Amino acid sequence: MRSLAVVVPKPDSQRAIDGLEDEGVYDDRRKVREHDADHVELPVTAEPDAVPFERAIAQADPDPRAPDLGDRLRERGWSAAERERAPSSWAVLGSVILADFTDCPRPGEVGAALLELHREADTVLDRGDGVAGEHRTPDVSVVAGDGDTETVHVEHGTRYALDLAAVMFSPGNKAERARMGDATGPGERVLDMFAGVGYFALPMARAGATVTAVEKNPTAFRFLAENAQLNDVAETLDTILGDCREVDAPADRIVMGYYDALGGGPVGDAASTPGYLDAALDNLVSGGVLHAHSAVPEAELWERPLSRLRAGCQRAGRPAPTVLDTRRVKSHSEGVFHVVIDARVP
Repeated sequence: MRSLAVVVPKPDSQRAIDGLEDEGVYDDRRKVREHDADHVELPVTAEPDAVPFERAIAQADPDPRAPDLGDRLRERGWSAAERERAPSSWAVLGSVILADFTDCPRPGEVGAALLELHREADTVLDRGDGVAGEHRTPDVSVVAGDGDTETVHVEHGTRYALDLAAVMFSPGNKAERARMGDATGPGERVLDMFAGVGYFALPMARAGATVTAVEKNPTAFRFLAENAQLNDVAETLDTILGDCREVDAPADRIVMGYYDALGGGPVGDAASTPGYLDAALDNLVSGGVLHAHSAVPEAELWERPLSRLRAGCQRAGRPAPTVLDTRRVKSHSEGVFHVVIDARVP
């Protein structure tokens, strides 16, 4: 049996797969196959119209897609009880696989199996205890592969260069990143107060908005500036290294992508230092839209974040906000959810 595949460079493989899936021609019944040291073969049901590729080939002996991680571990002699303790999910970010190995026996064997499942990847990381400290530094360790933690991850056409051992990147925020690109457009002024490597700033700049992106972690800032160039938005994405509470940037839309962004009153070394919400409202024009992220226990949804938002508006002498939308982005921890409130402030 001969089956069709398209040959693409390895760094472009995940972006190409996403595009092929969107186009409806990706054949998920077959595995991605290594073509040579620099290319992979992506299985397709027909030649794509929108996704670029170097050439189409006929595979004489196509590889059926491997059943799943559990089957591969069973082949390695893992018992049912051991397989239950293996990661149940993982994320492929460019050439890096990120998973939680907290209770997993023999992580190296699982890492090797994951690399067999995802030929486009070359490193497997244990995500450890998440992120820590003011700069939200990830706690990761290499489980398998060559250990290269720098990669370029592509989502909905946006390219994110990053080092997963040095800067935070949450796979669970994928839909929110795409949604922010859809929420804005040409002519709009946007302030991203916690930009990181450009999680939200890049999709919004690519949509045509003029974006001011603020980040205080020097490593994340370096990737933010690089990603502005990588995505051809350097002319409309102004990057600032520093504390977002000290930035004067009037905006029609402000993104506060930090769990403690709604934390009540003044924060910092002096009472005169404004809180994050205070600083946001100082920059948000009348009628502007605020996207406020928060981590909230389920029992306090939605009263706690909404009451903090209303209190902040009252402190700033602004009228009560109009809530446009509330969303649960993902589970943050047991009984706690990462949520977003969209509100228009008169």
